[in-house]
Amino acid sequence: MTDRKDKKRRRRRSGLVDVFNGLLTLLVLGLLIAGGLFFYGVSQFYATGPVEEEATFLVERGSSLGLVASRLESQGLISNRLIFQSGGLAMRKQSALKPGEFRIPAGASMADILALFTEGKAVEYFITVPEGATSWQVAQRLNDPTQNLTGDPVAVPPEGSILPGRYDYFPRDDRQAVLDEMQAKMSDALDKLWAERDPDLPLESKEELVILASIVEKETGVASERPEVAGLFVNRIRAGMRLQTDPTIIYGITKGERQLEGGITASQKAAETPYNTYVIDGLPPTPIANPGIEALRAVANPTDTENLYMMAVTPGNPSDGHYFATTLAEHQQNEAKYRQQERAAAEQAGQ
Repeated sequence: MTDRKDKKRRRRRSGLVDVFNGLLTLLVLGLLIAGGLFFYGVSQFYATGPVEEEATFLVERGSSLGLVASRLESQGLISNRLIFQSGGLAMRKQSALKPGEFRIPAGASMADILALFTEGKAVEYFITVPEGATSWQVAQRLNDPTQNLTGDPVAVPPEGSILPGRYDYFPRDDRQAVLDEMQAKMSDALDKLWAERDPDLPLESKEELVILASIVEKETGVASERPEVAGLFVNRIRAGMRLQTDPTIIYGITKGERQLEGGITASQKAAETPYNTYVIDGLPPTPIANPGIEALRAVANPTDTENLYMMAVTPGNPSDGHYFATTLAEHQQNEAKYRQQERAAAEQAGQ
């Protein structure tokens, strides 16, 4: 009887040992498989990727790590989305993705791509509006298909409604939204400058300030001259004199849509257009360009000067500045210098 009980105990223990050994074997096999999968995943995460030549990829605003991984795999830029996503989670990068368009170099690993999206620099998209650019020119830039903007082409906005400067945007942004930002910046800047303007300024509205600033912008290529030129034009307005500035003749002919070929002719100077300040009194009906912030400041707070006349120092080169004069006699002397240089330049060109 005792022997029979002992045999049962031994069989029970043997069965438990077998079960334990089986479980242990399964655990070891599981660990080996998990370890193998882990090392395989790590090796794939850092291995050279399938990108054969530089490619671009757009990380949309608000994209999750899983969505980015899926799109990368579908575009053939990584070999396995689960490995990419697991790597990102393991490195706690799921909330560090930067929106923007990125250039992925040839052979980039998943680790390289993740680092690029979380620590790298996206391709910059921007439009720079130069000081003195016309609204027609700005519309041309916004409607250029190479700018990576979307939406219907924008209409030419009112002249002088855009503040020159750099405008960054996200790839595939709406072009009208970019234009709205340009105009909002001008409106904000103009409100501030109008509130801080010289109290004796002989201008009746913000619109007139922009008109005169656009003339100052186009009249001189020397930044330091702007307040002096603005002061001169303010003196002319106070004295009831015509502004007599060449850029207004040019705008009356071209409307800011092209360059004027050759110099201004006598017939163009005498032509009656709404913009020709040699013919009209006061300011033209609209700005002739989009003035920059410094030209706007110059008109809002011009230099206190007695000058009424100016003449370019060098023919055809406004970046060399102007001669200024308070009397017509002084101006005629400056004009004689200018004509002498003009003749000398013509003689040299003919040699």
